[in-house]
Order: sequence, then C-alpha cells, then structure tokens
Amino acid sequence: MKNITVLGSTGSIGVTTLKVIGAHPERYRVVALGAGKNINLLLEQIRAFKPQVVCLQDHESALELEHLLPPGQRPEVLWGTEGFVEIALMDEVDTVVSAMTGAAGLIPTYRAVLASKEVALANKETMVMAGALIIEEAKRSGTRVLPIDSEHSAILQCLQGHPREDVVKIILTASGGPFHSLAPEKLAHVTPSEALAHPNWEMGPKITVDSATLMNKGLEAIEARWFFNIPMERIKILIHPQSIVHSMVEYRDGSIIAQLGIPDMTIPISYALSYPNHLENRLPSLDLAKTAPLTFHEPDLDKFKCLSLALEAARRGDSMPAVLNAANEVAVEAFLNNKIGFLDIPKLIQKTMEAHTTWPVESIESVIRADDWARKKASEILKQA
Repeated sequence: MKNITVLGSTGSIGVTTLKVIGAHPERYRVVALGAGKNINLLLEQIRAFKPQVVCLQDHESALELEHLLPPGQRPEVLWGTEGFVEIALMDEVDTVVSAMTGAAGLIPTYRAVLASKEVALANKETMVMAGALIIEEAKRSGTRVLPIDSEHSAILQCLQGHPREDVVKIILTASGGPFHSLAPEKLAHVTPSEALAHPNWEMGPKITVDSATLMNKGLEAIEARWFFNIPMERIKILIHPQSIVHSMVEYRDGSIIAQLGIPDMTIPISYALSYPNHLENRLPSLDLAKTAPLTFHEPDLDKFKCLSLALEAARRGDSMPAVLNAANEVAVEAFLNNKIGFLDIPKLIQKTMEAHTTWPVESIESVIRADDWARKKASEILKQA
C-alpha cells in the first residue's frame, strides 16, 4: 500500500492521478491533497478520498474551504508554500505526486526528495530550474524521482534492460501543437482560445500554450538531460502529429526502441506509481491497423522561437534555464490575459535572457534568486512594451 500526497490535485494531471488511485484502492491511499483555488473540485475529492490534510494556495481559499466543510468530516486545512511542504513531508507519506503548475512546485518537490520520499514528477519546471540539484539529492537520500510526462515515461520504458553505455541518443517526440502546419505569418493573429485547442491532449492552460509555442518540448529536453544523464547534443526532437509514439531511444547498433500508446495520461501516471510494473487499466488498446499513418519531421526553429530559446538556455546552463522558465511563465500569463500577442511570448523571453548574466546553480536558494530576478525583469519589460 502506497500512502500518497498529491500536489496539484485539481489540475488535469492531479485529476487523472486520483482516477488511477481510485481504480486501485488495494494499492494506493490518499493521505493529503494540495490544490490551487478550485474549492468545489477539492470538496469532491475530499468526499471521495478522505485525506487527513489538505492545502490550498492562499489563506482566503483555505478559510472558504473550512467554512464549506461539513462538521465531523473536516481534514486539517493548510495554505501556502509551507503548507504544501508540510503535506509532502508527512510521516505517513511515502510517495509524492508533484503535479503543481510552474515554479510553485519547486520547493515542495525539493523538500520531498530531501526527506527521501519517492516522487512521481509531472512538474517539469522543477527539473528545468534545478535538475542537477534534484538528481544529486535523490542519489544522496537513496530515493527515486520517476517521470510522469508521457515522453519521459516512454524513455524510461525504452531504457529498461539495456546498458546505458549503449545509448546513442534520446528522441523526444512532439505533437507540434495546434499550429505545426499553420503558415508562419498567421501566428501573429493567434488568439488564446486557439492556442488552448490542443488537437490530441487535454491539459491545463499553461502547458497547453507551451505546447502551442513548442516551449514545452524545450523544457522537456532540459528535463530529459537530467532525468537520464545525457548531454543535450544527444537529445533529438521530432514533430509527430499523431502522438502515438511517445518517444524513442537509439542504441549504438542502430536499433531504435519506441514506446507507443494512445494519447492518454493515465498510462504514464499509472506507470510512475506502479514502477516497474504495468497495471491494468480500462483504456482501449492501441489498434495500429486502424491508426492513421505515423509521420515525423524536424521542428522549424525559426517558426517556433520558444524551442530555440529553450535549447539556447540549456547550452548556456547555470541559472539561464531558471530564467527562461520564469520569463516564459510571465509571458504565457500575459498572453492568456490578452496583454501580449502569441509572437510576443518568445520576444519577452529573449529580452529577459539577454539581460541576464548567469551564475552557478549551487543551491536551491540560487535557483530561487534566478527565478525572482527573471520574473521582475520580464514584468519590467512587459510594462515598457
């Protein structure tokens, strides 16, 4: 029986995680839930899973939840970063699902690793900002950090049973988002609602926009570099619009091993929780005979500047990936609020990166300092636009 804290329980990954947990009550038990501000959904989750403790993003939301909870059925209610850390470090908890969006998930995830909790990680920003620190601490504390992203889950599966020294490259596949075939000149007129209409996946707004700009694939490349201890130059990205091949690994004898499946996050979430086993689920099997032809092509780095910027940040290293991530979060929020256009997202990120002089990432404090600096700088640039 795994005792689990779910950070980000009301987001798309969190909701699917709870479906996986609910389907296997003999294997999993929810101890604590962490959410943002979706109180109504959190109330439903409390009724269904009866956690001991819940945590919300801010004090006002926590007070509102306490008011709505029926007497006699009230878990302890916490709020803020310290609350998220507390539910990640509970003695009863052995596994933390980190599915919070953005940099907010960094501190609770890092503290969970320090405390030797097993982490199932969907929060890619944590690895982008502090991947070296996370992996180093996981080794020191003797715990595992397992990927939930479908691409990294696929890579993990493709590596099973093979010597790491035989790996030539990792091939990350990308759907290309809703605009992979759109003429470059039309990107300037893209609206938030169009960017949020992903053709294959149901995700939260931030990650969906990242998929539309291909920033998501750049972040995943940086994440893969740390997860699998492989240089960036040996990570290749291919656009695969059908989202059936979730990623591949090439070996030195020319073999390429791929993981295929329908595009449903239930599969990688279930694998992260049951690793190294594959649990039965109720999803339909992939029927290759009825699947459209599978196609692959190189990404257009001129058209999708965000991907180019992410790869540049990875090459420069040190604090630059954290700066890239923070500037992207500011830019995506501004786009979703109709303050900037779609093509202004990479412009804002690039200006922020150009203003930054990198420093070594030697502690979690140095990561937070880079994140704070980039948010302030990107906000200043945004005001001047």
